[in-house]
Amino acid sequence: MEQINIFLSTHYTWLLSLHIIAVISWMAGMFYMPRLFVYHTRLETGSDASEMFKEMELKLIRIIINPAMIFAWVFGIFMAFGQDLWGQSWFQLKFLCVILMSGFHGFLSRWRRQFARDENTHTEKFYRLMNEVPTILMIIIVFLVIMKAV
Repeated sequence: MEQINIFLSTHYTWLLSLHIIAVISWMAGMFYMPRLFVYHTRLETGSDASEMFKEMELKLIRIIINPAMIFAWVFGIFMAFGQDLWGQSWFQLKFLCVILMSGFHGFLSRWRRQFARDENTHTEKFYRLMNEVPTILMIIIVFLVIMKAV
């Protein structure tokens, strides 16, 4: 176990850099997907434009959002163990927010599948409101990390 801790502390800046890159990529997708849904609700089901949006949404979730989330989690967990952050209250709240962000990611995946089956039941206004969820969570997370206090 000590060898792992030495490895993590020695390579902390690499892990942090990779974590930040993954988080930025994840957040970009989390901000963009609800915006795609806003515009997708305006389109006629089965139209060429609607089919194009389905393809864009699928590629966004599979090529950007899913891998970025996985890498953000992996690098974040490594850093949390390397710094033994689990007992710190700011980290526990941050971790809760990341779990909530991951849950929202799950909702985006579900809504994308509904669009893919032409079964969307939500309005443009709903997706505009949902577009704010990752923003609020991101703000809380950033302040917690920078301030390292609750």
